[in-house]
Amino acid sequence: MLNGKNILITGGTGSFGHKCTETILKRYKPRRLIIFSRDEYKQFKMAQIFPHSKYECMRYFIGDVRDKERLYRALRGVDYVIHAAAMKHVPASEYNPFEAVKTNILGAQNLINVAIDHKVKRVVALSTDKAANPVNLYGATKLCSDKLFIAGNSYAQGDKTWFCVVRYGNVVGSRGSVIPFFIKKKTDGLLPITDPRMTRFWITLEQGVDFVLNCLETMVGGELFVPKIPSMKITDLATAICPECKTEIIGIRSGEKLHEVMISKDDARNTVEFDDYYVIKPSFRFFQRHFNEKGSKPVPEDFEYSSDTNPSWLSVEDLREII
Repeated sequence: MLNGKNILITGGTGSFGHKCTETILKRYKPRRLIIFSRDEYKQFKMAQIFPHSKYECMRYFIGDVRDKERLYRALRGVDYVIHAAAMKHVPASEYNPFEAVKTNILGAQNLINVAIDHKVKRVVALSTDKAANPVNLYGATKLCSDKLFIAGNSYAQGDKTWFCVVRYGNVVGSRGSVIPFFIKKKTDGLLPITDPRMTRFWITLEQGVDFVLNCLETMVGGELFVPKIPSMKITDLATAICPECKTEIIGIRSGEKLHEVMISKDDARNTVEFDDYYVIKPSFRFFQRHFNEKGSKPVPEDFEYSSDTNPSWLSVEDLREII
């Protein structure tokens, strides 16, 4: 599907962007693979790993999703967009709310409008479990972003630009995740635990990239894809990383949940289940004509996909193997 095509990844110098670039270059022969981000040093470092001399398709484009004019230049001739750019640090978003809104909401609006104007074929936007029943600003901005991308299909009717959203949980080993933090704290012999009851959804970078690329291929526009992934107890994670370390209970941080939800009970009435993932369907009509529900079934009316009631769990041994 991606052979001979022009692909752009916003926020392409992040953990996801690195792994997605690596995967695309291994599996496909794109005409252009454009890394769109605002940090020239990160682009310089990434260009050492994926140099133009070895990968002729690679392009490094300095820009910010807040800058609509720059997006107009970057998206010219692009077939597919993977939108990974976001301000995602919870405390930073709480302290700098205007900046989170500019990047996560206004940036999404800019990308939608420019993608439609340039007749980009497909756009996949990355979301987060924190967007379901949000309790912090980051989650609220991503929920708004999700709604914008889904609604973008209505704006694009007749222009053949399709938008979908992929929502998943914490990524093992990504920048800013708890695993690198715990590994660093291991030398102190003391791991800080917010709450021993806390649970989270977990997915590896490889699984996240594979799921996004599969959604890019199967989407018809309007879906919110949610993969079936395992949960993990924060105490099990601490045991997996450093069983001999002591733990200190420091309390839940501002804007943090005890358990994460990826599909709320209110969304259950619009949700169908496949073997490996769920789809939250939109309400607009054209989606029903295109969407293939073969192999799916509706979820129960009181269904909720929460990290504490998830039937799939990672054991300490599973976590050690992943880490």
